[in-house]
Amino acid sequence: MIPRAIKRLFHQASIGDQSYRFMFKPGPADEVVAIDCETTGLNVRTDDIVTIAAIRIRGNRILTSERFEATVRPDAGMRAEGIKVHRLRQADVAQSPFIRKVLPGLLHFIGGRPLVGYYVDFDIAMLDKYVLPYIEIELPNPRIEVSKLYYERKYGDAPANTIVDLSFASMLKDLGIPPLAQHDAFNDALMTAMMYVALRDLKERGVRIARARSNVAVFNPTGA
Repeated sequence: MIPRAIKRLFHQASIGDQSYRFMFKPGPADEVVAIDCETTGLNVRTDDIVTIAAIRIRGNRILTSERFEATVRPDAGMRAEGIKVHRLRQADVAQSPFIRKVLPGLLHFIGGRPLVGYYVDFDIAMLDKYVLPYIEIELPNPRIEVSKLYYERKYGDAPANTIVDLSFASMLKDLGIPPLAQHDAFNDALMTAMMYVALRDLKERGVRIARARSNVAVFNPTGA
């Protein structure tokens, strides 16, 4: 396996637009970005992004005044299944820019900060579809998966065969975070940011999340 540091050096040397070298520099100390994308579907190859939201987090502060939001016009057609989820019709995005027009703003907003998300690999894979042809590299940002942080706090010391529930709703409930309307990119990014801050605080204080005796085995990576 190639070490991450070597991969970053290779990608930095491969970048097509040298004006984006700033993405390889560490962001401001103790800053991360919570990110979420709503898409036309769940197939990275054939589906497209419809909305993007990103919110900066500094330490334990969620900076909702420092956020990035965009609605974009997808190349892929809007399907009934997707419309039921994110409630955006073709007519609602018809006058929106294509994603390549909003990418520069997004990349400058996130910089080299780590990206926090729920099932964050999917969001980054969708973004990389557009980032790769734009600057000839994929996003180099470190990734922080909130479900992994939650798993460590709740199930890290669990006995074998413990039923694990990593659903978005269960995580919100355990952390005492009020649910907002889901499948809205900003709401989902904000809830993810709140979960990250809460889980970070629990870890710093050495506190674990109590496990109920009758957990239901659920894992829904598209729950946000």
